[in-house]
Amino acid sequence: MRTTGGEEAMERAKLTYAFDAYCGWCYGFGPAIREFAAANAERIELRVLSGGLFTGPRARPVAAYPYIPEADARIAELTGAVFGDGYAEAFARGTAVLDSADAATALVALRRQAPERTLEIAGALQAAWYRDGRSLSEPDTLAAVATALGLDADAATAAYADPATRRAAEEEFRQVRRLGVEGFPTLLLHTPAGVRRIGGPMSSARDLARAFDQALDQR
Repeated sequence: MRTTGGEEAMERAKLTYAFDAYCGWCYGFGPAIREFAAANAERIELRVLSGGLFTGPRARPVAAYPYIPEADARIAELTGAVFGDGYAEAFARGTAVLDSADAATALVALRRQAPERTLEIAGALQAAWYRDGRSLSEPDTLAAVATALGLDADAATAAYADPATRRAAEEEFRQVRRLGVEGFPTLLLHTPAGVRRIGGPMSSARDLARAFDQALDQR
């Protein structure tokens, strides 16, 4: 407990959400993590990091990953996620490149304007791809997402083009690796003894809240 102005306030628990904008399971998990975060806003301090699922030699056109539609069907079945017609069309064309470094750079560029909305921004980027089939490597996509969120599109695209923004995104990849994250989505609670995973890709907001409370009791 900490005291501010004579009033007791509970210290907020620190959480890290490691995700990737091109991760279908993260897309399916999105509603649950956003509901959980909103319901526990006064109790948690949530950091969102991009993980770098498709980088280097893995940054390839979607046609190079023929297993993805089957995985998407499984995600939809287990989480209720809806994959849009635009996404289906983009996948059928097969030319869109899954480049997590570009997507992570887009997140950093948008977050500069509204860091407190990072989780919402992450969801909006995922919707741009998984609903509308818009490449997250295209500045036009970034501008459209910014506008939809009420942010400055020109400032967002300028930030995206700034090499410092790409370096910040790549640093997030390294942070995720240092945390020992092996897959996405991963929600971690930071404790004096280290990090502890909370829930899993199919967890509901209620499941996450229950696991969070149990983890707090065991700290």
